[in-house]
Amino acid sequence: MIDDVLGPSLDVLFCGINPGLMSEATGHHFARPGNRFWPALHLSGFTPRLLAPAEQHLLPSFGLGITNIVARPSAKASELTRRELAEGGERLTALVTELGPKVLAVLGISAFRTAFAVPKAVIGPQDMTIGQTPVWVLPNPSGLNAHWTAETIAGELRRLRATLT
Repeated sequence: MIDDVLGPSLDVLFCGINPGLMSEATGHHFARPGNRFWPALHLSGFTPRLLAPAEQHLLPSFGLGITNIVARPSAKASELTRRELAEGGERLTALVTELGPKVLAVLGISAFRTAFAVPKAVIGPQDMTIGQTPVWVLPNPSGLNAHWTAETIAGELRRLRATLT
């Protein structure tokens, strides 16, 4: 299991689907070299420079945190069961209620739809909150998601970031 990266008064709690095998091996979120999370985070202006996965501990100093819907690592998110995703949605709801970040940003539309039983959700802000926390869905930054580039993911992150000012 990979530890969450949390801190007080988070602006954004990013939520991945589940750890990949490289993340599990290293203990760092979004650790596979082809993952676009870290480049997109920097391109969007959330971090002043490109961080390496091993620098994830710096995120709370920027008001950012990371967790996952499901703790179990896998090679592909498609290996997760509907039950795991639904249970992960319940755990995530409890975590967001406890932490109260300004925004929850889930990185993966299909997993979000299943975890929160919102089958028609689209990328962007959602018509739901968890407590007082607005929910956004962002593209999955995995290199397996060929429909999105680091730049287009960064564009969605910029849209989110603009709501925080």
